[in-house]
Amino acid sequence: MSIPPPATAAALIIGNEILSGKVDDQNLVVLARALRVLGIRLLRVVVVSDDVEVIADEVRSLSRSHDWVFTSGGVGPTHDDLTIQGVARAFDTQVEIAPQVEALVRSHFGERFTPGHLLMARSPRGCQLVSGEGIRWPTVRMHNVWVLPGVPEVFKMKLAVVTSHLSGGKPFVSRSVYTQLDEPTLVPLLDDVVTRFPQVEVGSYPKWRDPDCRTLLTFDGLDEDAVETACRAFLALLPPSAPRRVE
Repeated sequence: MSIPPPATAAALIIGNEILSGKVDDQNLVVLARALRVLGIRLLRVVVVSDDVEVIADEVRSLSRSHDWVFTSGGVGPTHDDLTIQGVARAFDTQVEIAPQVEALVRSHFGERFTPGHLLMARSPRGCQLVSGEGIRWPTVRMHNVWVLPGVPEVFKMKLAVVTSHLSGGKPFVSRSVYTQLDEPTLVPLLDDVVTRFPQVEVGSYPKWRDPDCRTLLTFDGLDEDAVETACRAFLALLPPSAPRRVE
């Protein structure tokens, strides 16, 4: 019985601070790993500036070509936080103050509340506000687009809530082989395995500073039997004297 293709996803990283190198993005790897567990294939990653039209164009395009889209960044109250406006424009709707979120903001800040705090309650009209245990602020979902913050700690907390609402499939299975052979030596072996097992993703990664390993090989897929068979086939091609470690 064939395994159905996985759901697909795209990530849209938003922020001049990322493009200028002022801030390191830490959210993509967290998202990618979470999606692998859910059996969702992350196919595309786009990084854009704080520009409403650019954000809207990318959201519109990515949402049409992927099952899920995840944005990161640009959801605060300052002049350069333009993701909510961009998402609203992508779906031809307006930005409004969500009463549910306004109540939370007013309650949280109390006497310190200012008009600037109210901007944290903005959302695209017609969106869903998804709440989760232990998270004060709900997450905006507009159709298949999830709007997440750029602050890594908050991103992780909200992503845990988001993933509980995602429908994926079988989780990806992965096997790793560590060898002291270099990549040029491994080329014909890898070509053989890739040709024989097209349903398995085979990766090759040189390890420059590891005294015990010169190349890491990975075998990934949704079919556990196929992944295991491809990994064993590769091991059988290695010279008997070649050290290796399998995980």
